[in-house]
Amino acid sequence: MPKRLLQGIVVSDKTDKTVVVKVERRFTHPVLKKTVRRTKNYHAHDPENQYKTGDTVVIEESRPISRTKSWVVVGHDFPA
Repeated sequence: MPKRLLQGIVVSDKTDKTVVVKVERRFTHPVLKKTVRRTKNYHAHDPENQYKTGDTVVIEESRPISRTKSWVVVGHDFPA
């Protein structure tokens, strides 16, 4: 099964080798029929500490690296 890829914005880079990425998803509400925005924060592994707050990055699902980290930053462009 392929690993999931998500695109989001780095909201925190304060911890060593870790960034917090905010991912937004949009969907149509089943009853109201309006577009709803939901956000979720993911802790992602950034071994070189190269991404800063405000960067748009792509994260990939991986094995658990720590208690909160199960994602790895793979780049800043969404692969085609």
